[in-house]
Amino acid sequence: MTGKVLILGGYGNFGKRIAAGLIRRDVPVIIAGRDAGKAEACARSMGAQWAAFDLHSGLSEALRTHKPSVVVHTAGPYQNADYGVAEACIAAGVHYVDLSDARDFVVGFDRLDAAARAAGVVAISGASTVPCLSSAVLDHFRDRFATLEALDFGICPGQGAERGLATTAAILSYVGRPLKPFAGHPKAYGWQGLRRHVFPHLGPRLMGDCDIPDLDLLPAAYGLRSIRFGAGLELGFIHLGLWALSWGVRWKLLPFPLAKLAKPLLKAADLFDPLGSDDGGMFMVLSGTGLDGQALRLDWHIIARSGDGPHIPSVPAILLAERLAKGGGVDLGPAPGARSSLGQISLSDYLAALERFDIEVYNPPRR
Repeated sequence: MTGKVLILGGYGNFGKRIAAGLIRRDVPVIIAGRDAGKAEACARSMGAQWAAFDLHSGLSEALRTHKPSVVVHTAGPYQNADYGVAEACIAAGVHYVDLSDARDFVVGFDRLDAAARAAGVVAISGASTVPCLSSAVLDHFRDRFATLEALDFGICPGQGAERGLATTAAILSYVGRPLKPFAGHPKAYGWQGLRRHVFPHLGPRLMGDCDIPDLDLLPAAYGLRSIRFGAGLELGFIHLGLWALSWGVRWKLLPFPLAKLAKPLLKAADLFDPLGSDDGGMFMVLSGTGLDGQALRLDWHIIARSGDGPHIPSVPAILLAERLAKGGGVDLGPAPGARSSLGQISLSDYLAALERFDIEVYNPPRR
């Protein structure tokens, strides 16, 4: 029997896509959030159940009332958050999956491993593009290298793609702030390190340094000596505007945290949607020594059109929640314990889940 999946933030940017993806896979869903009207409207549009409660005071009661087998936590931002939601799920014997992109949150998540194993539940953090898709790409191409030494990768959404407030606040929380050192880069600042990447179909887009769990997880897992991740905005003048604000933060010219401007900055950015497109993409450049002993570089891209970009980070939560809700009916599923999403989904399974959307992959040729 398939268990129910309770989606926290279920009517949000990613939550509603995860809900739709699970429903297509015959997994019953409960749309949850603080706003009863939004939760009910979203649930009715999908033929799902709904619930309204405050995440910090009503979760334990909601778990007892609705008895889900899995909770998917999309209600970020996760920067500076504690593990209270995951701990409540573990205590209730409910599997847990979140979409956190917060570096410290995901890297430290394994501190819950003993409790999750004792409860016989699976708890997975960072079930999103990074580190789930990034590690899937590395696993897929790793056997072409004798030594994999460096990774440069990044994401640039289309201006017209739907943007969430939580994601915006998460990025603004570290714009202009020093990032913890990572492999090959002892000193970096959020949204600085200005550079350009040329995407297939999209053309050139500006990129800036961002703080994500992969900066710690991937060097440890794959022995990388250098790693760098960037994010970009399609419209160059908006990207440069945020880059300019990063200097205001770095030089301590702003009297308040930039994250407090998340809502007005997001509304301001929306005004320029007619100037952009719905197309975005992700790139990964793998470098090292090939099996022939020669230097080897592989360039991999995934390009989303027609506003389908947000479906890419939604896939890990859909696939993992389905496996957990069906009790291993899809495959054996993850073993009990708490961990990041690194290595949890193969690239072939990930891309198969995206086939219905206007998304194209550009694979590096064999040589």
